[in-house]
Amino acid sequence: MTLILIIDDAAFSRRMIRKFLQLDGYEIIEATNGREGLEMVHQHQPNCVLADLLMPELNGFEFLQALQNEGLKIPTIIISADIQEGARNQSYNLGAVNFINKPPKEKELREVVKQVIDVKE
Repeated sequence: MTLILIIDDAAFSRRMIRKFLQLDGYEIIEATNGREGLEMVHQHQPNCVLADLLMPELNGFEFLQALQNEGLKIPTIIISADIQEGARNQSYNLGAVNFINKPPKEKELREVVKQVIDVKE
């Protein structure tokens, strides 16, 4: 079973993303901030991570940096309301494999996750 970790401090966003991805049969786990997300990565080794940028404790950039520092190569998709090109570029520079604007459109989200999962497998 493919395991996906959703990291977002907004419960509504996590629910919406989970609902979309469960349609494709993925197993979903959730974290409410980057620090909790990093712990979940260590405990569960997800196949893919979807993370927000603006979160308490450890933001999305810091989460990506932590993965990089630890040499963890887990495909991470950023889902953020920050539409600035600088945020997008910084995300890619820190190892994000894709960047989706918030709120995500169901079709786009499901296609991007499927592409990432297919490449990993």
